[in-house]
Amino acid sequence: MSRKGQLTTPRRTIYEIVIDSSDHPTASDIMDRLKNRGCQFAYATVYNSLRYLTEEKMIRELKLEGDASRYDARVEDHQHIVCLTCGKVDEVLVEAPKDWLERIAKETGYVIEDEEILFKGVCSECREKKTAVQ
Repeated sequence: MSRKGQLTTPRRTIYEIVIDSSDHPTASDIMDRLKNRGCQFAYATVYNSLRYLTEEKMIRELKLEGDASRYDARVEDHQHIVCLTCGKVDEVLVEAPKDWLERIAKETGYVIEDEEILFKGVCSECREKKTAVQ
């Protein structure tokens, strides 16, 4: 029997780590968390498991800032905001205005099927640290 459609132990463990994370971990972060749990999975196993979980729409792969993909357990449509100072990633649950999407479709001639909007700014913690230093 093929293991393609199965939620194997590594896949389940990696899925649980992503579900338990609020910081949109990278594959490297996930490797560290696996080690902290006493798990010894090869890098290839982690990457293949992340690809499987993404393809099965159990998690989302985020290509935000930098080279490393991040992973999100929230699979419903939403956007993200990245702190330009510390790199923290947060959820944005406000929907894009429909009239804006309609104007983009009309201008470009595209039928918009999905949108990924990345907001950038400085989080409140970084602003507070900057104010405390001044």
